[in-house]
Order: sequence, then C-alpha cells, then structure tokens
Amino acid sequence: MIESRAWEFRVSCQVAPEEQVCVVGNCDSLGMWDSQRVIPLYSENPSMYSEETVWSTSVQIPLSGVEYRYCVCIILEGRPGLHDEQVVVVRRWETNMLPRKIPDGVSNVAEGNVEQFGLYGGYERVDQGWLVKDSVVQFRLCNSTLYNDPIMLFKKKYQNKNVRVKVTPIDLINSPHEPHMGGIDESTDFDISSLHINTKPTWPITEVAVMKEGLCKFHQQDQFGVVCNNGDYVVIQCRMLKPDSNVFLCDFYIEDSREEIPCYLGCSYILPSNMKENYGVATLPITSPKHIPVGQLTVHYMVVYPMEYGGDMSVSYAHHWKDSWKGLEVGHRGAGNSYHSESKSCANIRENTVASLKYAAEKGADMVEFDVQLSKDLVPVIYHDFHACIALKRKKEQDKTDLLEIPIKDLTLSQLQALKVYHKKEQGLSRFCDEEFEDHQPFPTLQRALECVPLTCGFNVEVKWTMQLRDGTYELQHPFELNHFMDLIIKMILEHSGKRKIVFSCFHPDICTMLRLKQNRYPVMFLTQGISEVWPPYEDQRTSSIPHAILYAVNADILGINVHTEDLMRDHTQMKIALDNNLIVFCWGDDNNDQENIKFLKKAGLHGIIYDKIDEYNTKVKKESIFLCEEREAEEEMMNASQAEGAVITKSSTSVCLQSTGGMANFSEMAAPLASESDFGKPASLNGTQNIATTSSHCMDKVECNGDHCQCSHCKPTSFSGILTSE
Repeated sequence: MIESRAWEFRVSCQVAPEEQVCVVGNCDSLGMWDSQRVIPLYSENPSMYSEETVWSTSVQIPLSGVEYRYCVCIILEGRPGLHDEQVVVVRRWETNMLPRKIPDGVSNVAEGNVEQFGLYGGYERVDQGWLVKDSVVQFRLCNSTLYNDPIMLFKKKYQNKNVRVKVTPIDLINSPHEPHMGGIDESTDFDISSLHINTKPTWPITEVAVMKEGLCKFHQQDQFGVVCNNGDYVVIQCRMLKPDSNVFLCDFYIEDSREEIPCYLGCSYILPSNMKENYGVATLPITSPKHIPVGQLTVHYMVVYPMEYGGDMSVSYAHHWKDSWKGLEVGHRGAGNSYHSESKSCANIRENTVASLKYAAEKGADMVEFDVQLSKDLVPVIYHDFHACIALKRKKEQDKTDLLEIPIKDLTLSQLQALKVYHKKEQGLSRFCDEEFEDHQPFPTLQRALECVPLTCGFNVEVKWTMQLRDGTYELQHPFELNHFMDLIIKMILEHSGKRKIVFSCFHPDICTMLRLKQNRYPVMFLTQGISEVWPPYEDQRTSSIPHAILYAVNADILGINVHTEDLMRDHTQMKIALDNNLIVFCWGDDNNDQENIKFLKKAGLHGIIYDKIDEYNTKVKKESIFLCEEREAEEEMMNASQAEGAVITKSSTSVCLQSTGGMANFSEMAAPLASESDFGKPASLNGTQNIATTSSHCMDKVECNGDHCQCSHCKPTSFSGILTSE
C-alpha cells in the first residue's frame, strides 16, 4: 500500500548571494515546522542570483493533510570550533495565517506550475526572521545630552565634512593570525582605490539603518559605510553566531567634494571586553594609519542572544491584526490604577492583582494591561513600580513605624507575598483590607494570571525595565542581565498563553527590539510618552516624540506604537502618520479617563484605548470582550455546519448556505477559516508539532468557496497590520 507520494515544490523568488529558498511543513519529511529542519530548494538558473528565478526540489510527502510554507534562509555548514552542526538562519518567511496546503490524493501539480514566494490566496504576507541559533549585536550612533557626540574628530579641518563609518565583524577564532585591516597596511602611503572591498552580503550579515523617513529599514552597508554626522541617528546591526569571539572593526572616511572616493581617516576596534554587560556605552579612540589618535567613537551597544528554543514556523501573529479590532477597551492595570492622585479615578480593587484583572474582564474589557518584572529568585511577577515599601517598627516607639523603600528585584517571591508591603503612596496606611483573599494579594505571578483570567480577555503585557532620564538618573540601578531577564518572561508566556490574544509592550525601545528578535509568536508595541508636561523626559531620543516612535517601530519591524494621549491630542494628525506606516496604534494616559475623550479617540481610529475604572467608563451595552463574541460566533457557525451535513441550511438574515458537490464539509474542515481569525493567541506546541486546519469547499453568501486558498468573506483574513484593506 502506497503511503507517500513524490511532490515537486517550485517557487519563484529573488534572493541575495548565500541565501537559499527552503520549504518547511507539518510532516516529518518537511521538518515538522522546525526552522533547523527546513528542506532546501535549488535554483533552476544559478547564474541569475540578482534576478527573480525559480527554485525547486522533490520531496516524499504523506498522501493527505500536508501543509507548508516557503522561507529564505542562509544555511551554515558545521565548522569545527565554531558550530559543530548545520545552522539555519531564517532571513524572511511566509506568515499568512493559513499555510499552503497540498491537495489530498494528488500525485503532483501540473507540469510548469510555479508558486510565488509570499503570495497565495490573493494576498501577501512575508515577515523577517528571528533568532534561533544566531545572535545580534547592535550599535547605535546617536547624539545625547549625557554622552559625547558619537564621532568626535580632533582636527578642525574635518569639522564641517561628512564622516562615514563602516563596521566589519572579525572572527578571532577562525582567523587569529590574520586580523582584517580594511585592506590597508601600516604604511602611510596607500591608495584607497586599490582596496579590495567585498560588496556582497556575506555571513556574518551587517546592515545599517538611519532614523529618517525612507532610510529607517535595515539595508546592506555601502562600500564606504554610512554617513554619520552630529544629529544623525544611525543603527548598525550585525547578525552572527558567536559575538564573544568577534571584534568589530570600525573604519572611518571623510568625504571631500573634490574627490569621488572618500578619504580614509582611521579606525577603531570594539572588543568583546568593551561589551562585558551585553548592554551599555563604550568610548574608544580613533587612530590613523600612523597609529596617531585622531578622534574618538562613542557607541551604544546591545548583544541579543537567542532563547533555548523558538524555531517553530507553524504560525506567527507578529503582524496580525484584524480590521474589526478597533477601539478596543483595555483595562489599565486590570480594573484601573488604585493609587491615582485623583480619587475619582482610583479603582476600588487593588491594581495589578488577579482580582482586578478578572473584574475588568467581567466588565467587558477586551484586553487588560499590566506590568511584569522579576523577583529576586527570578519569578515573573505583576507589579507596576520598581520599588515597594515595608513597615519597620522603632525600637523605643513601638506604636510608630517607618517605611523602607526596597526594589522589587531585591525581594524573593515568598518575601513579596509574606511581608506587609505598601505602595509608596499609601504612607503606611493601606486603603485595602482584602489581603486574606488570594486573588486580591499583590505580586501575583505571571503564570497565575495566565491560568486564572478568562482566555477570552487579551493581555497587554508591559515589560518593566529601567530607563535613563534626561537628567542622567535611572529609574532602577543594577537590574538583571538583560537576555536572561527577557528569556524568563517570554518563556512563561509561550508555555502558558493558550489561545489568549497577547501583545507585548515596553517603554524601552531596546527591550521592544529584543522582544521582536527573540520570538516570532506575539506582536510587540512600543510605549512612548512623547512630548509631555506630565512626565519627565527620557534620555533616549526615540522616546521623545510620536514621529520618532514611528521611525523606530518601522526600523524594529514591530506591530505598532502605544502613544501618550496628551501628545496625541496636542496634534492628532500624528495618528495619520502612524497609520500611513501600517502601524497599529494604542493610547494611554489620564486623558483617557473621560467618556467623551474615549469616544473621540475611537472616532479617530485608535485600535486600543487604555484607561482606568473600566467598570464606569465602558459604554458597551453588553459587557463582553470582542474576542468572546468572536469565539461564540465561530462556535455557532461550526455547530451549524456540523448539523447541516448532507443538507442545505438557509439563514433568513444573511442567506448563508453550506453545500459541496461531495456532501457537507466535516466539522474540522469548517473550523479552519474560523481558526485563522479567532485563534489569534493559540500557539502550536514549542516543538512545532501542532498543525493548523485548512478550508474546505462551501458556499458563503451565495459565492462558492474555491477550497484551500478561498478568498470569500468567510475565509479571507481582513487585515494584516494594514497590509490588506477591508473590503
């Protein structure tokens, strides 16, 4: 009995040198959605690398139920001393909600049939890759009120000229005796035009972006690098396997209007010892070919390592957002801020507790926003402030107490939950007398919130990380190692999220970058206060305004931004700029605690509005989340489809009929198009073995469904972060 069939995959795609088109799917012969088990395709015309060409291969696959996606990868063969096994680096991949499906029982497609990378079913969705085995080292060259200019040159003759910088990683393990010198020997007499400069994108990959409109997406470095003058914000990103075994050569050039080729100035080396903490600022000398100091480089650096697992390619929601998800009601810290300076806006339930989250869900919140940080014993807990207060009795005045402010990171989970802990605004007099009830306890774990709050209430998980203010102070001193901190929180979400809709957010742009690079499952939004008279400004200029936030969000390839309503209402035309860049926009702030403002913000097109006292300001007639309504509608339609087997059912209001030439579609087949919309947060298992059902033939609104890639109103996703427009 034949249990498999040969299938030839053919797809048209344009790639860069060293990149290769691959296929991955839900069966063992296609890698079980594992990014490290992708099947490479081979170009049918290898000489046409600079143009779009056809890639193909033949694979033995099961007779039925085969789903797959195409991806563009760099395949690195094992190298002793660097990595023993083959490593696959995903550069970009198809992320349509429904994967491609091979028809059951068909031996092969018609000869000559070629698919288009990223495009099927009438719409396109291609996303950037994420980190699985490789790492990213990111350098930022930017002006700051607290640090030196990124590039300072000592000679006045260079002051008004364009300076260019190019970064080249150098592997110390594999070439310890041949350090790269940019093609320049140590003599002073050389001709820059004679330099051998490889302009092809090779591994490691170095890309650059400038925070300006049209330049903020990462692209390959030019032959002589990128212009970096005072006032520019330049981000250079190196993707590699082992950052700790690399040094980074920074070559500097001066543009001269009289010369076509820029003049070589000198270089700096960024050593692993300069990046001991994986995040910080380094200042290094710039030396000429004569080894004379000619300036200095000040660079902000960040090293992002991959998580222990995370190679699942079955589905991604990183840029998925339905057009119907607009004006979402998001409960601030659950049912609201319980320590607000204005008593009328104070919630009656302690903020950031399981009770507060549940109450907000009960009162119709579509999502709840809450804050996550780590306890001393590395448990993700929910609490807003970086510090809490404990009461200390005096030795001689037993009836009096003093409050000691302690960082949350310095107390274990058991200490946080056992001690009498006060919010610093309480001044030792708690306004809540409910701590005997488990759900009202402060410092609930993230895991308990994921397990106890109804799955139909979405989570906006704000990751708390210290930031530097413009006056030089930090919100918190000496936090955890950044990568370990992030991995623990992400791991908890991936393991316990179920089918819940989840969005990550953070005020720190580099945390948002890490959230995007470390996982491919959930979307990320950048929180920004922008121009504000309420909150002190941060040092990082990406936080300084909504336009800067937009440029950063596009650069980091995240879902959208979460803006301060004060700044948005000051100039609401900024909303259009964000929408024009296909960004999803939430808003937060005290201005949202007003029903008229909420109505205005909804009318302006905000996708989510975060506010306090959701039990009072929520104007829904029926207090239910949109996700609960969608789930119930999906269940009703699936039940109707199941009951209608072998018959035709007509609904008087919509004239919907369900029919097929070979009898009715079965329950699992009918569930598929609904799952693509309602199962936003339902992850495949971490080992990538869970499959996604696909559509079958049916008739919706008297329009016959065409099967696997149907585009009828029932099957077609309405929007992917603005890529598709609603009909």
